[in-house]
Amino acid sequence: MQLTRLDRWLRERFVYETHIYTLRLPESIPTGVIAEELPESPGRKFRHRFILRSDSAVAALIEQLRDGNQMFTTRVVDREAWYVPLIAPQGKSITWWFIWLAITLVVVFTLVHLGRTAWANDELRKNVLEAIEILKG
Repeated sequence: MQLTRLDRWLRERFVYETHIYTLRLPESIPTGVIAEELPESPGRKFRHRFILRSDSAVAALIEQLRDGNQMFTTRVVDREAWYVPLIAPQGKSITWWFIWLAITLVVVFTLVHLGRTAWANDELRKNVLEAIEILKG
């Protein structure tokens, strides 16, 4: 399903976080950055991971790393939070889900309203009850 502008904004704001991997620590770390030292293991290329949730903090840290001529890589991943599957279900658009829910509610309300209006008509109700008695035999 196609993501709407609202879906993309919700994902950027509340779901995605940026992980930046480096070999060594930069001179200073911007505020709002979670720094982790990764355990040494064979085949691991990077020693430090920085978890950022703000675009401005990402831009500031990347600028510092480039100024310091450090090698780094970035990855955008989903946060590990309870609300992530609610806001950004895999392959689905929450906006379209709400639109279909609204359409369904309007249709159900209309059908119930028409049914109540029809049932309030005494002659129609009498004919329906007679038809039911005839069908019962």
